[in-house]
Amino acid sequence: MKKQLVLFYSVLLLITGALKAQDFHLSMYDAAPMFLNPALTGVVDANFRVHAQYRNQWRSVAFKPYNTALISLDAPVGKWGFGGQIMNMRAGVGNYNVLQGLASVSYAVPLDKKKFNNISFGLQAGITQKRVEAALYTFDNQYTNQNGGSFDNSIASGESFNRQSFVTPQINAGFMYFNARQQARLNPFLGYSVFNLSNPKETYYNTNNKLPVRHYVNAGVRINITELFYVLPKVLIMLQKNATEQLYAVDAGYFFKDQEFYLLAGLNYRVKDAGVVYIGARKNNYIAKIGYDANVSGLKDVSKYRGAFELSFTYMAKKSKSKDVRHCPRL
Repeated sequence: MKKQLVLFYSVLLLITGALKAQDFHLSMYDAAPMFLNPALTGVVDANFRVHAQYRNQWRSVAFKPYNTALISLDAPVGKWGFGGQIMNMRAGVGNYNVLQGLASVSYAVPLDKKKFNNISFGLQAGITQKRVEAALYTFDNQYTNQNGGSFDNSIASGESFNRQSFVTPQINAGFMYFNARQQARLNPFLGYSVFNLSNPKETYYNTNNKLPVRHYVNAGVRINITELFYVLPKVLIMLQKNATEQLYAVDAGYFFKDQEFYLLAGLNYRVKDAGVVYIGARKNNYIAKIGYDANVSGLKDVSKYRGAFELSFTYMAKKSKSKDVRHCPRL
């Protein structure tokens, strides 16, 4: 019980911003293109693309687990790409909630006449609302020894919230290089994206707390072993002030000719945090995946290695009946 209380209050401090924590994230990060990089807006061989993703984390240890939901829509228009994304995160006993709406635009430039090598630039802008229900929190000076010890919300907390909700601007940008040649043995890609460019001020108190800029660097190469089978080693590095995350992964896909679908699978290791496994399938215009995080951090004694599960679903309205799969930086 003591370990659970320590975990609870550590998480509470993190999500209320006292430690200027990193932004929330997804394990199947490249399933959601505009979440990873604005430059991926409209980078799809389809009339338009709709994507939805859901993540549930810390159900094994938290009274109210973390829930993240995302939905996006994007489409190519010539060399341009246009799209929008709505994301919501909810966590903790105080119903801490982050609601974000973004609009994205990108511009793709082929680097050769055959359009095998491409570079895309993207810009994203919108707003983020963050709110809590302060009355639901308890603080150390509300603890009483009466009746064996408990928290009493009728005791003044001594905390003075200037507000329980605020809205801040959100500006992100990025670029992506990728090789899209169908017959190539190797299809490399490299991307860089930066978030919170406006350093928005966010605080529930009267303090000058600013959200640090967040940097993403992702790279990988699709290795086409045969016409039916590929592997895709990849890496994602995230930096936000003093916080760093590193993810190393290998995806694989096998195409079943008779059924005309891809069987997808992947392994992902988030350094000192979690091991992630996912499986999925791609059939015609649809991609579906399910993943699970096994917690391997210092919290594993409490979590019993249980972390999070994640679902993603993508629909692409195809331009034609062609069965060719463009080798973009994601599948």
